[in-house]
Order: sequence, then C-alpha cells, then structure tokens
Amino acid sequence: MTDSPAEAARFLTRNAVEALPAGELERQLALNRPLRVKLGVDPTTPDIHLGHTVVLRKLREFQELGHRVVLIIGDYTGRVGDPSGRSSMRPQVDPEEIERNAETYERQAFKVLDCSRTEVRRNGEWLDMSMEELFRLARTSTVAQVLERDDFANRYRAREPISILELLYPLLQGYDSVAVEADVELGATDQKFNILLARDVQQAYGVEPQSVLTMPILPGVDGVQKMSKSLGNYVGVDEPAEDVYGKLMRVPDEVMPVYYDLLLDTPLDTARSARDAKRAMARTLTARFHGERAAAAAEERFDTLYVRRELPDEVEEFAFTANGEAVHVPALLADAFGISRSEGRRLLAQAGVRLDGEVLGERHLDMPADELDGAVIQLGKRRFKRLRRR
Repeated sequence: MTDSPAEAARFLTRNAVEALPAGELERQLALNRPLRVKLGVDPTTPDIHLGHTVVLRKLREFQELGHRVVLIIGDYTGRVGDPSGRSSMRPQVDPEEIERNAETYERQAFKVLDCSRTEVRRNGEWLDMSMEELFRLARTSTVAQVLERDDFANRYRAREPISILELLYPLLQGYDSVAVEADVELGATDQKFNILLARDVQQAYGVEPQSVLTMPILPGVDGVQKMSKSLGNYVGVDEPAEDVYGKLMRVPDEVMPVYYDLLLDTPLDTARSARDAKRAMARTLTARFHGERAAAAAEERFDTLYVRRELPDEVEEFAFTANGEAVHVPALLADAFGISRSEGRRLLAQAGVRLDGEVLGERHLDMPADELDGAVIQLGKRRFKRLRRR
C-alpha cells in the first residue's frame, strides 16, 4: 500500500480535499526522511470533538508511516482568535483559560495521536517576540494579500470592523511553520488561506516552503452546519459514553456516508438498513474513545430508554425539602440538575420534563410533595433522578 512515495502519497491524500502544490507531497516523501507534519490548534474552548479528529486521524496516518507530528498549542494565537469563517471580531479569551484549555486539548488529542511520535509546542515560545522581529514578520505580506481572504473581504465590503490584530493572525500562524520547520501542514478547508500564506512567510525567512493538505469539514449531528460546540451540534471525545452513542444516533441518514468516510475510513454499506448502519457507527466510535465495554453499556442504555422505553437500572436519588405541601417544580429541577429556574420553566413549557414517564407541563409549576416523593423525574432524554422527601 505504501511501498513507494507515489503509493504513500495516494494513501495519505485519498480522502483529502486538496494536496498543494500538486505533486509536492510525493516529492517530499521521496526524500526518505521523517517529515515534520504540523497542526496548530487554538485552545479557545476546552473540548475536542469528532470534527477535530478528522485532521487528527490524518496526522496519525503520517505517524504510522514513520513521520513526526508537531502539535502546536496556540497559547498566543488563541489570544488573537482565528478570524477564519468569522463575520465579526471574536471576543478576547483570558490567557489563564487558554492555558487550562491547552492542557485539556493535549490530553484529548492523545486519544488519537501516538504521543511517542508527537512533539507538542506552545507558540508563545517564539511569538513573544521583540518589536523588531514583529516588524520583520509584518513585512512578509501586504494588506492586499490578507484582504483576499473571503471572510475579510466580505467584512470589508459590509463595513464590519476588522482589527489590525486579526490581520496579523495569518502571519503569526505562518511564523509557527518557520519556527518548527514544518514540511507539511494540515488543516480543514477553512484554513486553506492561512496555510498557503505560511509558505510565503517561510520563503521570506529562507525556510523550505511546506506542502499543504486540507481535510473536509465534518457536519454536525444536525446534518446541516459544521460540527461546532457553539452550535450545540457536536460530539465531544471526552463526553460520557452514553452521550457519545446517543448523539451519534441522531445523525441524519443522509449524512452517514460522510461520517463513514471521514471517521471510520470505510464506505457506508448501502445493503444494510440505515438503523443498523447507524448503530454500528455509534458503537464503533463510542468504543474508540471509551472502550468496548463502555460502548456496549451505552448501547444497552440507549435501547432501554428509546427502544424499550424503560427506566435505567440505576437512578441516582435526589433528596428534596418540602417546607409546605407544595413544591415549586422549576426550583426542584434547578437543584436536582444544576440548571436555572428559568430553564426549568422553559423545559416544562416545551414538554421536556416527565414524572414516572408522564409529561409535565406549565400547569405543573407547583406539585404536592407526596406526588413527588419516590417518583422518577426525567429531564430531556437522558437525565433522571429519583426523588426522596427529606
């Protein structure tokens, strides 16, 4: 499969969107030395989701062919905020939060990457530079070049504000490639401009320009928009096994071929029923991050709740205090599940609360304590508490 540079290049690019410049990766592979393959991540949030693993899995393939991954934690670029795909300026993230997220990112990334073949760097090592060095970096590109980006161009035409710091972001990312002497850089398709610009920055510093591999963007479990924590359509690799399985069972049938190609590296078997294919996908991906036993337990819990519509075998108890005969249900939900009272009222209005399987509604804002004592209250689809009166 990978006995020659040409075969290795075909293997590595088989599910990529673009490999640029054409033929460059094969030329690099023919050098017969380990390549330094770069990925930069800005830890502005603490979670890695399945969308991130599309690129991480490609990095793992490079590792299995003997190459070295350089994972750059953007502790400095994270303070700027990547403007890719943005229609407005990002809010600034606190440096302490970035550092906490960075530690989480690293731990989660090693659920996919081989840590023995991974070099982890923080770009604060080199981006904490003098003004003279920053001036030199700024001279490697022009405003016209940076404004060629679709997101910047659209914001400029719409007279939306673009900070000077945002304009510097692609250059800072490009300098990362100079600092680590990257041979190859990977990223999702929305990173194409930044990664290509990095080649110009490398040339300006006398460094051999990297080749570029862009990977598809995984749609979220809604099947419409890209997977994103901010959109609530993501599956986190660190989420409980039952949540990973349950979320994957919500993936629309028409999106499953993409999930199979990008996450399972196999085509969807159209001879199988959509239900069986989805269960197999959910079970395999849950086992990847939590093990076979946890995946089997998650599948059994899903069947209990949504196929047989039974209560789980073990339901955590919650002791409530009733000062009178009536209990205010939104307050009870807030205490039992850690949500706000307003959220509890909203869920009641939307039929998102059940008591012993029966839907509660807006008329159930206050309920007798005796009716609640010993009953199982359910919030949404997967959260249960057995109520006990103190």
